[in-house]
Amino acid sequence: MPLQVGLKVPELPEVETVRRGLDSRLPGKRIVFVEVLRPDSIGHPTARQFCRLLPGHLFASVARRGKYLLASFDNGAGLAVHLRMSGRLLVAEPGTPAGSHLRVRMRLDDGLELRFEDMRVFGRLWYVPYGRAFEEVIPGLAELGPEPLAGFAGRHLKEAFRNRRQAVKSALLDQTLVSGIGNIYADESLFEAGIHPAKSACELKAAELNCLAEKIRLVLSRAIELGGSSIRDYRDSYGVNGSYQHQSLVYGRAGQPCRRCGRKVEKVKLSGRSTHFCPHCQPPGG
Repeated sequence: MPLQVGLKVPELPEVETVRRGLDSRLPGKRIVFVEVLRPDSIGHPTARQFCRLLPGHLFASVARRGKYLLASFDNGAGLAVHLRMSGRLLVAEPGTPAGSHLRVRMRLDDGLELRFEDMRVFGRLWYVPYGRAFEEVIPGLAELGPEPLAGFAGRHLKEAFRNRRQAVKSALLDQTLVSGIGNIYADESLFEAGIHPAKSACELKAAELNCLAEKIRLVLSRAIELGGSSIRDYRDSYGVNGSYQHQSLVYGRAGQPCRRCGRKVEKVKLSGRSTHFCPHCQPPGG
């Protein structure tokens, strides 16, 4: 079965699910041939250089930073991928027909192919040569906020939200404040913490910050265990749908009863983003 991923807007749980799948399949495999069908899918260097430099590299491991996938080679070089809106990574069996939106093809020494498909062409791949850090090559990577999983605490949110008068929902989506959180899991975390999404980030008290940090970790960990949320064409690393969307508490449930109090879940726009919340469980003055 192909190894694949695709999502309209992948967030940390979806990218982490893909990372785990790739990290179980790619290490020990060597790239022997690279073809770029869409040059603007390559962020660094040029598409021609990308095709020339990648062959010969042996995958060592696959990590994640925020929503970026960071593959390290055994010689210290690396390959970074950001799926953006519609990117998909597939480890395909020999002879498997390629999709109509194939942008980059990497043939591996065992005959498998690592394919990058991207309908909207917003996704990017970067080659990071030996002696240079990922942060030196990829714009914005060094500016990412802290990872919201192990070790994440209220003190990180206190520092991130200092003097931030914007809505806490909007602050959570700012990748320079906290990395990896998107629309789905911001809504879910705020519901779990009982915090109204429009409340100013800088007005949250210490107890609220501690609770929110705990709930962010809880929600993200739960979503990773469930393989993320399948929206549109997302699949996990073995082609299986994520199932978190079936257990979401508020996201995507506007007009439906709150799973905890029975009041109708509401949806509003905050900074142009659809935001779901329960007016009873997340009172505006809470």
